[in-house]
Amino acid sequence: MLIQLAVTGLLVALLPLAVVWTSGDADKYRKLVWVTLFLTFDLIMFGGFTRLTDSGLGCPDWPGCYGHANPLQAHQHIAAAEALLPEGPVTVAKAWIEMIHRYLAMAVGVLIIALVVIAWRMWLKSARRDRKFAPWLPSALLAFVCLQGAFGAWTVTMKLQPIIVTTHLLLGLTLLALLAWFGMGQNQPLAPRLRQPALAAAAAFGLVLLALQIALGGWVSTNYAALACGDFPLCHGALVPPMDFHHGFSAWRELGKTAGGDYLPFPALTAIHWTHRSFAFVVLAYLGWLGWRARGLAGTRRLGGWLLAALALQLATGLATVFLNWPLAIAVAHNGGAALLVLLLVMLNYKTRYSSAAAPQPAADGASGNARRSHSDS
Repeated sequence: MLIQLAVTGLLVALLPLAVVWTSGDADKYRKLVWVTLFLTFDLIMFGGFTRLTDSGLGCPDWPGCYGHANPLQAHQHIAAAEALLPEGPVTVAKAWIEMIHRYLAMAVGVLIIALVVIAWRMWLKSARRDRKFAPWLPSALLAFVCLQGAFGAWTVTMKLQPIIVTTHLLLGLTLLALLAWFGMGQNQPLAPRLRQPALAAAAAFGLVLLALQIALGGWVSTNYAALACGDFPLCHGALVPPMDFHHGFSAWRELGKTAGGDYLPFPALTAIHWTHRSFAFVVLAYLGWLGWRARGLAGTRRLGGWLLAALALQLATGLATVFLNWPLAIAVAHNGGAALLVLLLVMLNYKTRYSSAAAPQPAADGASGNARRSHSDS
C-alpha cells in the first residue's frame, strides 16, 4: 500500500514538474518554487473543501483507505460503512475527497523534496556558494511538511479533534507563507537593509493580527460554529448574546463535546462565532488602513491595491456565509480568501524589508538607470 501511495503522489507531482521542465523560463529553480506555492495554495483550498463537506473521516484510517491505496480497492469496506450509516462520515464521495486531498499533499511533498535535492546539489557544487541555492530554507520546508503530514494523520486518528484540525490548518498556511517568502527571495535577492521601516513594522503587526483571526476562523470551522449566529450585525438579536467562553475555548476536547465529555452547549458555539466575528472588525480596519498606506507608496502600490481588494472579497464572503446559510462554494472561497491575505501580507512584509541586492547604477547611466529603478519599484 505504501509503495502504491508513493507512486500515486509521484504521478500527481509529474504534471507540475513537467510544467517547470518544459517552460521557457531560464530560471527553472525559481519556477519550481512558485509552482510549488501554487499547488500548496490549491491544497489549502481543497483542504477547506474536505473539511466543509465533512469528508475528514471519509477514510477513517491513515495514510490509506481501509488499508488500501485508493477508494476503488476499499470499495467493499466503504459500502458496508455507508450502508450502516448512510448519512455518516464514510461514503464513496467523501472517501474520494479525502484521498484526493492526501494525494495532493503527497505531491507537494515530492516538489519540496525536489527543491531540497536541487538546492543541496547546486550549493555543494558551487565553489562560491551561490545564495540563491542556500539549502537551509528548502530543508526547513521539508521538515515542516513532514510535521504537517503528522498533524494530518492525527486529524484522522483523533477523530477531528478541534485543536488538532485547527493546528493542521495553521501549519498549512504557515507552509504557504514560507514558500511565499522563499519565492520573493528568488524574484528579488535579499539585501540586508530596510526599505520602509515604519511600513515594515506595520506590516509585521498586520500579519500577527491576521494569524490570530485565521486561528479564530479555524476554530469556528472545526467546531462547526459557522451558523451559530444567524443574523448580522447582531447575534440572536443582541449585541452581546448569552455565551459560554469556558467550554467554547477549552482547547483539549473531542469534537462536539466539553472537556468533561458532555455535549457542547449552544452558547459555547455562539461564543466561538461571536469572537471571530468581533475580531474581524479589528482586523478589517487595520489591514484596510495598511493597504491604503501601502497603496500610497511607489514600491508597494500594487500590493496595497491587491490587499484592499482581497479584504473586500473576504468581507463579502464572510457576510454571505451568514445571510445565505453557509453555501459550500462561498465557504470554500472564504477559506481561500484567508490564504490569499496571508500571501499578500507576506509579500508586503518582504517588499518593505528588503531592497534589491544588485549594485546601484552610477549617475552617468542617466535616464536608463532611472527607468530600471522605476521598474523595480512597480
